[in-house]
Amino acid sequence: MVAQPELLAPIAATGVVVAFLHAAIPTHWLPFVLAARGQGWGRVRTLGVVALAGTGHVLLTALLGAFLVFAGVEAGGTLGRTFGWLAGGALIAVGAYYLSRQARGGGHGHVHLFGGHGHGGHTPAESHRHDHHHGAERGAARPRSDVAVIAGLLALLAFSPCEGFLPVYGAGIVFGWTGFILLSCVLAVATVGAMALFTWLTMTGLEGLDLSRVARWEAGVYGVLFIGLGLLVLINEGWS
Repeated sequence: MVAQPELLAPIAATGVVVAFLHAAIPTHWLPFVLAARGQGWGRVRTLGVVALAGTGHVLLTALLGAFLVFAGVEAGGTLGRTFGWLAGGALIAVGAYYLSRQARGGGHGHVHLFGGHGHGGHTPAESHRHDHHHGAERGAARPRSDVAVIAGLLALLAFSPCEGFLPVYGAGIVFGWTGFILLSCVLAVATVGAMALFTWLTMTGLEGLDLSRVARWEAGVYGVLFIGLGLLVLINEGWS
């Protein structure tokens, strides 16, 4: 597969949408808001913890992406032009998988942690404020240390990669390690930026902020993006 410079922009744009959409899921920002309220943190400290956890999330995803790029670069040198057709077909197959998952009602695997089920129909924010209120009443005399809370928040995301971004890395294999670095920057900015944005918006007074619907349609959006990107790769491969 020959590197087509015109492909880099749509691949990067897809990466921005995928990373931002993934980070908009309540699991990626609501726990930080609740921890800040429980520990009495200010916005600056909370956003610092968000940035730290988000960076860990990005680094694990990038590590997996590096393995993918390494394998792809090696395979690309062996398969030649055939690699481009395989890459485009793989993106379409991944997109079809996400669409089928959406059709089965599985927008995102983390939804059950923060969705309305089991919380009496409350929105995610309402449910967690409700649970947090009662938890505060039960443990008012035993506040958790900041270190323990921060460690828990870091573990929440640092060991949970953004699986949806891996096909983006796959699409960028043709650009080698330069493409990997660029896409990793895209992943970092979009992920940490979105996490900080939604945390800040909630802390500044948007109490009713409910992005649980984003999670419900995440897989469908991924499916459309990856199929479109796969078709674009195949079209460019046919013209090259």
